[in-house]
Parts: sequence; C-alpha cells; structure tokens
Amino acid sequence: MAMNVRIPEELDRQLDAIAAASHTSKNALLLQGAALIVEQHARRNLIDESLQFVKTHDAELLKRLEDA
Repeated sequence: MAMNVRIPEELDRQLDAIAAASHTSKNALLLQGAALIVEQHARRNLIDESLQFVKTHDAELLKRLEDA
C-alpha cells in the first residue's frame, strides 16, 4: 500500500542523518519504527491480558497476600 507521510523538517533532517550513518533509506527507518510500534502495542496488550488473568484467577490468593 502506498502512503504519503508529512514529516516535520527537523525530523526529516534527523532521519537523513540516521539513514546515511546506517547505510539505509528513510523508508526502511520508517518501516522499522512502525514495526517497533506494533511490537510495543502487542507486548502491552499481552501484559494487560496477563495481569487481568492473574487478577481473575488468583483473586483469592492476592487477597490473602494483601492481608498477610
């Protein structure tokens, strides 16, 4: 899917410098950034689901620990 992205000038200059230093393209950097955001979101969801599981399945244990 093609997409146009408007990038502020300062960020564009920073991306140029990073791309040049890492011998890659700005497009590749933006794809890496998008992949990191997706990964971070998935990890956050997994953590939230895990905490909810513990809260619901171990509520009695958590209450006993709270009272200890």
